[in-house]
Amino acid sequence: MSEEILINVTPPETRVAIVENGVIQEIIIERTRQLGLVGNIYKGVVCRVLPGMQAVFVEIGLERAAFLHLSDLSNRELDSKESENIEHYLSENQQILVQVTKDPMGSKGARLTTEISIPSRYQVYMPFSDKGGVSQRIECEPERARLRAFQEAFQAEHQSGAFIARTAAECIDEATLESDMLFLLQLWDSIQEKIAAAPPRSLIHYDLPLSVRTLRDLYTDNIEKVKVDSRKTHQRLVAFAQEFVPDIVPIIEHYTRERPLFDIYNIEDEIEKALDRKVFLKSGGHLVFDQTEAMTTVDVNTGGYVGGRNLEETIFKTNLEAAQAISRQLRLRNLGGIIIIDFIDMKNEEHKHQVLQALEKTLDKCHAKTKITEVSALGLVEMTRKRTRESLAHILCEPCSTCGGKGQLKTAETICLEIFREIIREVKQYNVQQILVLASNTVVEKLLDEEADVLAELEDFLNIRVKFRSESEYNQEQYDVVLL
Repeated sequence: MSEEILINVTPPETRVAIVENGVIQEIIIERTRQLGLVGNIYKGVVCRVLPGMQAVFVEIGLERAAFLHLSDLSNRELDSKESENIEHYLSENQQILVQVTKDPMGSKGARLTTEISIPSRYQVYMPFSDKGGVSQRIECEPERARLRAFQEAFQAEHQSGAFIARTAAECIDEATLESDMLFLLQLWDSIQEKIAAAPPRSLIHYDLPLSVRTLRDLYTDNIEKVKVDSRKTHQRLVAFAQEFVPDIVPIIEHYTRERPLFDIYNIEDEIEKALDRKVFLKSGGHLVFDQTEAMTTVDVNTGGYVGGRNLEETIFKTNLEAAQAISRQLRLRNLGGIIIIDFIDMKNEEHKHQVLQALEKTLDKCHAKTKITEVSALGLVEMTRKRTRESLAHILCEPCSTCGGKGQLKTAETICLEIFREIIREVKQYNVQQILVLASNTVVEKLLDEEADVLAELEDFLNIRVKFRSESEYNQEQYDVVLL
């Protein structure tokens, strides 16, 4: 499989696209005014303790206080008291070193941990932990044993915290691994010096910019090219690669053609499609995505597909194609949290198993941690996907000013009837002879045309005169009833 990383850099934002066989699989966007906070380390101050939730709010210098749960305290802190009461560990106005694990989302503040972790190319260093590990994606047992043994020997010699070997550490020689781990120790020493001098509610350490993080976190042996359209960013990536992964320097390419990099791979169009509710399948079926604050639902429909030998075969093939498309869309849209997939009902148990297996297999490529349940009796699959940043729609879009994010408007007829009820209410409460109705053009036209008979009866019944004025700035649901 051919994979490429495309990096588009402009002063306001950086965009990274992961492309497999010419098709975009993932898009990551970071804007200069809204830089991601995940990985940043702060010297915070506890501003509120919530015993009922076993959590605290911590001020770290952002607009909203961040959230720290008891389960996110470091093992060293938990082992010291062995209590399940947050008040035994933290109190108001206490200063505390924290790291962001989830960016602020919507009305929620950032999520924090005191289990500090500092990543590099091959290792993740945890200064407050004594339990290291090896990435689960490294499946070879002899290799896992080699990495564990090297970590234990290094930690015994340097009396440091713990290390976790990343997937990229597989088959890397020990001299390179040692250099990587020594770099992390030096970095931690510099962070500790900043901690001592920094005032409360201040940033101590921030992670690398998106372009460099991409090379550090997303590069795998399958990547054939890393293309970047900024000379400055290209130089920075090459410098990073020369220091940490010199073997990949030749594949980092500075894109200099006139045609925009993302246009060549049709990425702009794919981003537009990823903002639509409906996704069409090649077979003629389609998916419908609905994202809410609580969860995301995905509905699978056969649409115009009738190609199977029988109904069960048609449903099975649609669900199989849908499983692969859903996996790609979850990555592309960066949907996280609880996700409910409503596959078309299948009677054959083997078909259910194969569809679930196809979904799991395609999700293996996803960098975010996922957990999937079995197909329920209703044909639903429940899954969770770890969410650390806003979804694509939340980054690029905002709630509709007309419908307020509901996704629907009351009909003009409904608004006309509401106006009639409001007129009756006002006339009964106040002694008036004339009323002025301000409404949108669509509603006023309907009142004077299709609802004219009803309006005439209302005027006769209430013995009043009703005037209308169109307001071009009013949306369809807005209206005012003014007493004259």
